[in-house]
Amino acid sequence: MFLRYVYTIKFIIGDAMPVLQYESIKRNLRPIIDLVPDPFWWGSFIIGYIKVIAFMGLTTSWNNSWEFYFVNNYAVSSVIALCFILLFFSVPLLFKGRSRLWVTWVFSAILAFLLFADLVYYRGYGDFLTLHLIAQLANLEDLGGSIVSLIYLTDALFFIDCLLGLLLLIVKRESGKEIRRQIPWFLLICVLAVGFIYSAHYRYDRVENGQNQIVFRICWTPTDTMRNLSPVGYHFYEGYVYFKENQVIELTPEQEEEIENWYVQHQEDSPADEYQGIFAGQNLILLQVESLENFVINQSYNGQEITPTLNRLVQDSIYFPNFYEQVWNGTTSDAELLTNASVYPVRRGSTFFRYPLNEYNSLPKLLAEKGYTTQASHPDNAGYWNWVQALSAIGFANTLDITDFGMDEKIGLGLSDGSYLRQMLPILEQSEQPFYDFIITMTSHGPFDLPQEYRELEIEPQLDRTKLGGYFQSIRYVDKQIGMFIESLDQKGLLDNTVIVIYGDHEGIHKYYNDELAGIQPQEDWWMENDRKVPLIIYKKDMGPKVIETTGGQIDVLPTVAYLMGIEEEKYAGTAQGRNLLTTQRDYAVLADGTFVGTSKELEDHAIKGLTLSDSIIQSNYFDQKEK
Repeated sequence: MFLRYVYTIKFIIGDAMPVLQYESIKRNLRPIIDLVPDPFWWGSFIIGYIKVIAFMGLTTSWNNSWEFYFVNNYAVSSVIALCFILLFFSVPLLFKGRSRLWVTWVFSAILAFLLFADLVYYRGYGDFLTLHLIAQLANLEDLGGSIVSLIYLTDALFFIDCLLGLLLLIVKRESGKEIRRQIPWFLLICVLAVGFIYSAHYRYDRVENGQNQIVFRICWTPTDTMRNLSPVGYHFYEGYVYFKENQVIELTPEQEEEIENWYVQHQEDSPADEYQGIFAGQNLILLQVESLENFVINQSYNGQEITPTLNRLVQDSIYFPNFYEQVWNGTTSDAELLTNASVYPVRRGSTFFRYPLNEYNSLPKLLAEKGYTTQASHPDNAGYWNWVQALSAIGFANTLDITDFGMDEKIGLGLSDGSYLRQMLPILEQSEQPFYDFIITMTSHGPFDLPQEYRELEIEPQLDRTKLGGYFQSIRYVDKQIGMFIESLDQKGLLDNTVIVIYGDHEGIHKYYNDELAGIQPQEDWWMENDRKVPLIIYKKDMGPKVIETTGGQIDVLPTVAYLMGIEEEKYAGTAQGRNLLTTQRDYAVLADGTFVGTSKELEDHAIKGLTLSDSIIQSNYFDQKEK
């Protein structure tokens, strides 16, 4: 009996020993286990880093594909990206229990949405979201179709881990309660990550002054800044720059002298030609056409002219085929600033939103001094790009928004160009002459889903369903409406005493959907490239044709038009950053990303410097302060 009890106890203890040993080991290792973050955190961090690297590959490849292309020092860029993602995910380590899991998931979701939003915005604008752009969210109204067209099915990959993580948290409701705060890990990450970032900044930005690598510096192209800092670092730094830049700056005497010297070097002593003042005293209409690119001018598809009206107008116009868009974050509003004020837009955000009350020596002000009545109109809301406030400050005595027109025909974003231009006719007829009217069209805005009843070009269904086919149809529609508008001006007796300047605000199909063109079959060479060119056509009835091959951009509209309208050059020589394309001996344009195009290479440094100086000019309200 005694032996039976002994064997029974031995049997029980023997079976329990592995459990007791496991519990003992677990208890002894608890201090070490508590030091290591939980698997959910590790998984979120690793997947987040992979997504960041994938995003950087997408946005730094030439065709927005999964082609990784890192210039400069790839190792430094990847480690900086690792440091910033570690800092980002270090915050959940300050929480314990299931709160840690949920906070980690929230940070993963924030990262996924940030990368997704950046990528979509990059496809459309070649830039990334900034705090400056948050103030422009009102512009998203009625832009749903354009935004959706920039979203790809593969973008869902950014959110798969978030969905799986959410399911895991819901199914395993009891897991994670034992997780403790890990302040040592948090502090260690902060020290190591911040230490490496600062050392890289000190070495590359200060000691080497950006010769081999750049860390904390805004580059001309957003992709360079993103590549150097990674998405998380980019937005950290952008936030710092945002709050710093939002302060009104006061230029030093040295900065003011630098601006004045730039304008002196910018002036040319070119002889006048036969076009000087030929339109003096005549009415002026500036017609800014949405998404009008130059490659469609004088081009046909299946024997059909895409822009028959504009092709006909060119025969009685001064036509500039080497004319470039120079817009930046403000897109359409930037074009309005460039043409009316001859000043480059700010490098971050929209000038009209950030500095809507700035004073400029503008085209409407120059013409008002000549006795002109000035008016600007949009077939949309006054708050869209903040255009009413900004154009009023620029110098337009009157502005018309959608409330001044009857919404009798809606296409795309709002009032159709056909209805808009028809309703403008009696307004122009009743205007006191001479007048300067600034008119902005809208129907040819992306995604180019023109209703079937307005599609007049006979295009194969396969092409007609693409963005390119839609673009052809949209431009053909606007072209027709412009023709009817000009014909009505002629019938009302206004055309004989009116000059009409027509240009595109920015590219359309090549700006937003360029990557889709390669997949269109059969393919034609003429539609593959546009090189950011928009047409500039200065039309006057019975004028005869004149083609100016000089390279220029939207910033040159004011000096060129002012010359034709008989405005003396000294009135704008110290304020216009553009050139008179009719007399200039300089052949170049500076695009918004700092790209220099043209043959006058010796002027490249001077020309590009104008972009930097324009930021100082606008941020300090330079022209207003100068008058005081």
